[in-house]
Amino acid sequence: MAWLCVAFAGCQTVAPPAPPAAPPQRTVFTPAAWSDLPGWQSDPVEDVWPAFVAGCRALVANARKRATWQAPCAAGERIDGADPVAVRAFFVGHFSPWRVASADGGDVGLVTGYYEPLLRGSRVRTAEFAVPLYAAPDDLLTVELGDLHPELKGKRVRARVSGRKVVPYWSRAEIERDAAAFAARPLVYVDDPVEAFFLEIQGSGRVALPDGTVVRLNYADQNGHPYRSVGRVLIDRGELTRDSASMQSIRAWALAHPDQVRALLDENPSYVFFREVAPPAPGSLDARIDGPQGALGVPLLARRTIAVDPRSIPLGAPVYLATTRPLSAAPLERLVLAQDTGGAIRGPVRADFFWGFGEDAARDAGRMKQDGRMWLLWPKGAPPPGERP
Repeated sequence: MAWLCVAFAGCQTVAPPAPPAAPPQRTVFTPAAWSDLPGWQSDPVEDVWPAFVAGCRALVANARKRATWQAPCAAGERIDGADPVAVRAFFVGHFSPWRVASADGGDVGLVTGYYEPLLRGSRVRTAEFAVPLYAAPDDLLTVELGDLHPELKGKRVRARVSGRKVVPYWSRAEIERDAAAFAARPLVYVDDPVEAFFLEIQGSGRVALPDGTVVRLNYADQNGHPYRSVGRVLIDRGELTRDSASMQSIRAWALAHPDQVRALLDENPSYVFFREVAPPAPGSLDARIDGPQGALGVPLLARRTIAVDPRSIPLGAPVYLATTRPLSAAPLERLVLAQDTGGAIRGPVRADFFWGFGEDAARDAGRMKQDGRMWLLWPKGAPPPGERP
């Protein structure tokens, strides 16, 4: 995600619970005209249709969201998603654009990128494949602090039981150093600790096994420790500059300093656990999209979905994004769906653009750190955004 999410400050599909943070910034929504959206008339909006249909499936199934989304999603069932004129007319007819800004009126924010990586691995540990990717351990507890103290509603911690005490769960360094004490089941073993670390940051990915099969992994849980950016560590040490820090430069540093890699990764005490997911059924809508599952519970469509702060942008909503391509002034203006969240995606005008799967996606995601503007497309007749129940 953008210079790998600002040197690994974010990027996660289905983000782990964040540590206690400041109250969310207030988001200001101002009515806009369709003509305010740069590139709207030239964007092939029909490309987003599979993601919109998948999103409707989740939104209408949610009792709290159903009232807002029932009408546009039902109308969408009558639309030929391959007809660009019909799709554009649908959005214009059923949604209104709202300019997104922060409380101070600023409407320009940061747009980073993320992707779905491919790793090489094995079901069994070997000399080549020795880095485990773990399932969520049985002794990992989630403590809802609001159940103990109402003023802490919405706050939670991860912990384990030690004797008669509840203590913080194992940190990354403790997990790596004492695998015997850490009782979790490895799903697969991969060949590169840095690539495994990148997988944790992205939150999902694929692992190619020696027999040619591919295992798909999604985020399952996290150890509860706060995230610390290893990119920031290298910048603070003077090993990288802010302008040069990216996924590619961090990987290059690791290749040049193999004996320091483990110590660097241990600077980030956060640790992500995974779950194995079945591939989509052939011919299904999910197979057409063929992406990892996002926070909305539907697969992410490459280059048509973003991660947002759900306290600012309603999860599942269409958003018009106006930004530029990585390391470029070339416009990247298109309709996207806000179907994911990320640990570092905070604030009103903030988005993480999902580039998709593979090396090209990794290249673009790792270099993306662009300015951008956003317009929320909100169902006509629904309470205005910011006033939703």
